[in-house]
Amino acid sequence: MDDAQLNAIIEAVVKELTAAKAPAPTGAEAANSVAATTAPKVSAPGSASVSGRQSLTIDLPDPTLPEHRYQPRVQNPRDPEALKALIASTTARIGVGRAGPHYNTFSLLLFQADHAVTQDALYRDVDQKLLDELGLFTVQTNIKGGKQEYLLRPDLGRQISDEGKKTILERCVKSPNIQLVVGDGLSAAAVEANVREMFPVILQGAKSAGLSVGTPFFVKYSRVGVLNDIGDLLKPDVVILLIGERPGLGRAESLSAYMAYRPKSGDSDADRDVVCNIFNNGGTNPLEGAAYTIQIAQKMMKHQASGVKLKLATQ
Repeated sequence: MDDAQLNAIIEAVVKELTAAKAPAPTGAEAANSVAATTAPKVSAPGSASVSGRQSLTIDLPDPTLPEHRYQPRVQNPRDPEALKALIASTTARIGVGRAGPHYNTFSLLLFQADHAVTQDALYRDVDQKLLDELGLFTVQTNIKGGKQEYLLRPDLGRQISDEGKKTILERCVKSPNIQLVVGDGLSAAAVEANVREMFPVILQGAKSAGLSVGTPFFVKYSRVGVLNDIGDLLKPDVVILLIGERPGLGRAESLSAYMAYRPKSGDSDADRDVVCNIFNNGGTNPLEGAAYTIQIAQKMMKHQASGVKLKLATQ
């Protein structure tokens, strides 16, 4: 919305306020007023009618569309082409302009829309249809109070519930070379965007490498540290956990593959490896990420180590 449109809206509002405060008309004025009021009017939705002018549309276009998201909004830039090139070179929010000391309306709406993407990824559950399609049964961590408790108590998200442990022991193969697990983590959207592509590649890659794969399953309200409980229960050589990463502003589809060699109680991040930022169009391609994950698993088994110990062993 440019200055001319904004001024037109202000003018229309001022005229309405002025008319509301004017004394009641009498005689011919009143008759004319009634005739004008009852005359049919046609105006487009989302528009303000200004006396003597065409209808003025005050709705803004969808700010999340690429043609609007990356449009320079600095007024009268010294070098418009350089500004466009600079905006195209980064995902940072630059060249958005301002309204006095504040964001302009368009930038504020875009921020709110992107923040909504983050909130949605955090608070909704992974689609059950996807889990059924992949043949994953579900266990839960010690989170009892839903998403709110999950966000406030990371420690509980690292512990599989007693009922979940019982289910895992009843349904899973023990001591496989690779135990594949999917966890919702902090982004259901990331799981839905990537796991469908990664799952068969990991399974086929393990088969081609001559590695046995245990019974895969899904962990609800999971944190990375849940690897330790899985290692204690099933005694696999390598655990691969595909888990949603913390979403950024407008970016919710980033997945990580956390891995550990024979994880156990007391292990920390120093004992793990990770393939992170897995997503299409800007991150690690899901198919490449899955293949790379199998390569790391083979390296872990060869050197019987992961994390810092694996790095030292391969130097």
